[in-house]
Amino acid sequence: MMNFLVKTIANAGALAVAVWLLDKITLTGDSTGKKIGTLLLVALIFGLVNFVVKPIVKLLSLPLLILTLGLFTLVVNALMLLLTSWLADKLDLSFHVEGFWTAVLGGLIISIVSWALNVVLPDKD
Repeated sequence: MMNFLVKTIANAGALAVAVWLLDKITLTGDSTGKKIGTLLLVALIFGLVNFVVKPIVKLLSLPLLILTLGLFTLVVNALMLLLTSWLADKLDLSFHVEGFWTAVLGGLIISIVSWALNVVLPDKD
């Protein structure tokens, strides 16, 4: 349970950095508390998408992953971020990613920041 909480907080932090750095990834809200709540909900969605959908997409794109020596992972991460944005829109959350190339850059930022946060944060159950 603690590991899930730590990963969700790391995802929320990484998403916050991506929102802060990229103008085309938006998180709107009228108060800071609402933005934090939305960010945590989007982090949960992002975690679920990465847990359920990402392994299937990686398996289906295995030849491309091998051919590009793993660089296709950037495209997979971008697609997961776009799927998260679409799901957030369907759930009426104010998180939006505008465009594929923004999603590629956002996915790269989120990967780096969440890796760094997972190194720093404890991971005991």
